[in-house]
Amino acid sequence: MSADPVDALPEIHDFDFLFGRWTVIHRRLKARGVGGQDWDTFPATAYCEPRLGGLVNVDEIDCPARGWTGMSLRTLDVGTREWSVYWINSLNGQLQPPVRGRFNADGCALEGPDSDGDRRIIARYVWSDITGDSARWTQAFSYDDGATWETNWVMDFTRAAA
Repeated sequence: MSADPVDALPEIHDFDFLFGRWTVIHRRLKARGVGGQDWDTFPATAYCEPRLGGLVNVDEIDCPARGWTGMSLRTLDVGTREWSVYWINSLNGQLQPPVRGRFNADGCALEGPDSDGDRRIIARYVWSDITGDSARWTQAFSYDDGATWETNWVMDFTRAAA
């Protein structure tokens, strides 16, 4: 029997840093797309684990201070070697359109079309400042086809004690 071809993909390990338990500090703009600077800050916990030998990973974020939970599903396309990230939360139960992208020396940037209320946007997720015990995730929206970006959500991850 031959080895699984995904074992040969270095990208299969891109999200290994995220596996395990985390404490998360969220900073989220109270009003998006209006040039606001008023941020809401709240705590959360998160847990991430691999599936299908790392080809997929899932995480769940629990935000009791805001009364919701959310889940990300990340999949690696073997053919393009590109990650897709899907999001769903307990507030509406709707699977959001995916963002897609790759890792580079600075982290990972993923983008895709979405909507913010009734406005069409491009969403961008960026993973940066990745260490063994911490990472940062940011979300930005472009309301003008990528000409400008507004960062509207920042999550700082710190590895939880075992």
